[in-house]
Amino acid sequence: MPSAPLPLSGRSLRTTDSPISYFIQKAFETPGLISFAAGLVDEPSLPAAEVGAAVAALMADPATARAALQYGTTRGYTPLREKVLDLVCRADGVAPGDVGLSVDDVILTTGSQQLLYLLGEALFDPGDIVITEAPSYFVYHSLLVSQGARVLTVPMDDGGMDLDALEALLDQLARTGEIARVKLIYTVDYYQNPTGLTLAEARRPQLVELARRHSTRHRILILEDAAYRELRYSGDDITSIKRFDEGNEFVVYTSTFSKPCAPGLRTGYTLMPRDLVGPVLNLKGNHDFGSAALGQHVLDQLMSTGTYHRHAEKVRGVYREKCGLTLRALEQEFADFPGVKWTVPAGGLYVWLTFPPHVDTGPGGSLVPAALAAGVLYVPGEFGHVPDETGWVPRNEVRICFAVADPAQIPEGIRRLRQACRGLERSTARGKMTAGV
Repeated sequence: MPSAPLPLSGRSLRTTDSPISYFIQKAFETPGLISFAAGLVDEPSLPAAEVGAAVAALMADPATARAALQYGTTRGYTPLREKVLDLVCRADGVAPGDVGLSVDDVILTTGSQQLLYLLGEALFDPGDIVITEAPSYFVYHSLLVSQGARVLTVPMDDGGMDLDALEALLDQLARTGEIARVKLIYTVDYYQNPTGLTLAEARRPQLVELARRHSTRHRILILEDAAYRELRYSGDDITSIKRFDEGNEFVVYTSTFSKPCAPGLRTGYTLMPRDLVGPVLNLKGNHDFGSAALGQHVLDQLMSTGTYHRHAEKVRGVYREKCGLTLRALEQEFADFPGVKWTVPAGGLYVWLTFPPHVDTGPGGSLVPAALAAGVLYVPGEFGHVPDETGWVPRNEVRICFAVADPAQIPEGIRRLRQACRGLERSTARGKMTAGV
């Protein structure tokens, strides 16, 4: 007699495996494959010796050793929270008081992903609306679906999120009475995952003003995901959106030590409006009573000695080289492919390719198996989009992550991608001849 079905929650039933899992598995199980898929960091540059020295220094003193190995607080280790506040405000050229911030507004999390989840728990009821860029960080899209949120999107251009389109969408939602369900505007505003684009500096105060102006019944928050901010390798740093939230009311700023330092330390951080801190901490306490203390103490040690900042500068050089190799290879290999274009990021880990509409880059299209046969892997760009009311998404885009590949592999990987495209072109030509076209 079969067992009775397991009564899973609605949230569990809405939660599915990430669409990228298949591509990560392929990268691991296929010898000789050059992967531009998973958004992991450059492995040779991970600060093994520096972290080892920091741990040794902590363990050499019984007092610091016990503190690092004990439970911490739900907010996180205070000295590191103070350094995070200084890091962000110094980058923006302000004192914390200039923008209504104090160390009490800083929370340390288990990577920035935990903050994304906690914020949804604190804010969303099923049917609430989140507005994101298109394309956007697809892992967050899956999280929003799991939490029952409705995701609406606005397009991007070379200056990041199109604020005219955002304003038009907010006005439309106000006319239809749905503005009451809008809880959050989400942007990855530095060297975006997946496109590598950055929100233009002039748009940042405008975005805060749009949220303020449309907060007539309740406050609409902006979630500024600055995970890649410290990976700038050309041009000047750009002021955060948070800088223009002078009363600390509208912007939740989140970032992570994973990209500029080490993801294995699993430490992210957020600066948020004070009346949101309590609800988020209450939920975080239910999750973990505070993120792991050891990683926080290690990071505090790295920042205290200046090691963290020196390492971040080194990592920027690594990605500067890899991005340059990627762009030069694209110019060389795709110069003869009409209609192909790509972004030129000033930082981060990603380049975004757009093919002519007839090239199907999606998981069910012809380029994925052709690329695998050629020995290269990418992430289909359609993962970064939310289907419109008809179910349509663009299927002619590609995310290239150059972070994990060895520098010597990057030109070869791009050559293989072009080889896969040539195979499709030959197949198309043969099909036309067979059909008598």
